[in-house]
Amino acid sequence: MQAVDHEAPSRTEGAGHENKGKKSPAFRPVDLDSFPEVDALLTKLSFGGFIRDAVTAPVGRNHAWSGPTESGRQIFVKRLVGTESDVRARMARTLMFEQFVAQVPGLAGHAPMLLGCDQEAGLVVFDHLSAKSGAELMVDEEFNGQLAFTVGEKIGTLHTAPAIEGMDDTPPALPEPGLLHALPLGMYNELSFAELEAWRLMQRDAELREALEELRRKEKAAPRHPAHCDFRVDQLLVGDGDNPVIADWEEFRLADPARDVGAFAGEWLYRSVLDIVTNRGDGDTPFPDVELTHEQVLARGAEKMERLLPMVHQFWHGYRTQREVDPDFPVRATAFAGWHLLDRLIAGAAQSQRLSGIERAAAGIGRSVLISPHKFAGLLGFEETQ
Repeated sequence: MQAVDHEAPSRTEGAGHENKGKKSPAFRPVDLDSFPEVDALLTKLSFGGFIRDAVTAPVGRNHAWSGPTESGRQIFVKRLVGTESDVRARMARTLMFEQFVAQVPGLAGHAPMLLGCDQEAGLVVFDHLSAKSGAELMVDEEFNGQLAFTVGEKIGTLHTAPAIEGMDDTPPALPEPGLLHALPLGMYNELSFAELEAWRLMQRDAELREALEELRRKEKAAPRHPAHCDFRVDQLLVGDGDNPVIADWEEFRLADPARDVGAFAGEWLYRSVLDIVTNRGDGDTPFPDVELTHEQVLARGAEKMERLLPMVHQFWHGYRTQREVDPDFPVRATAFAGWHLLDRLIAGAAQSQRLSGIERAAAGIGRSVLISPHKFAGLLGFEETQ
């Protein structure tokens, strides 16, 4: 087994960011000539069009452009991609968040400022941020406890803030237990071999299906608060002063706040599993260029979790400075952490030909956490509710 770093697929778009200190991968942007409405909107906003040869493209499910404009302003533009109804709903939630955040002083400076939009074209415009993503900080081992604490505070502030009229209160699409019975034909026809493999792996698991159904029942009965609902560390943008900006609010709605807390914990669980096959955190000890035995995998996994899960504990401490939680919250948050690893399996499969052994291992841990969340809540620190 090679000492390679199996990275989670990054879907970061945020408000556009520049990786400070090291060169980010460059991706060819979608041809702006195909979307003249982009420069038209920028011109309407008095920024002028993009300087074409200086534009880069962040990776993500949407079309995005980041770079200087004719006015000299560094701008990030995202074009939402999807069905008409999906784009319309995501745009509405994005604009609703702008109304919401204006009334929450504790989030000022911790969310990108929307500079303009074209609802008909599905375009949103933000300032370009010179920052590293939380995912980059995680991989570079620069994500520290103070940052985790601050992020927890801000997510707690989000969940404590009063809702405003008109917020979406429909439940997020996933997890959908019905997909563990059968996939719609249209969805089936568009999936890669690896994605089909991932879904087959889950569909054979009756216990997993029952656990997802139970989580959905608990989520439906839980108190609902303003929530991000698509929270991952790659949506954290951190510039000077370790001031985190939380981006991508297209799924913002009234929902169970345990989703966001569980997602953050799930990110670090996932990183712990990926690190089993790296020497990250091992000091100067070289990674053994051999196949790991089952016992070695378990031992290294425990070591990696012991090293990284304090980030979750710090996040939780920050979160708890802002709000009280209902008695079932720790169990729901833990179950959502387990689901997050399965969600990562699906996302990774979309960019792979076959599922790797480490991806299967991560999914196995996610399954265990999801099926028995009460056994893992203490590991994540969620039982500390005082």
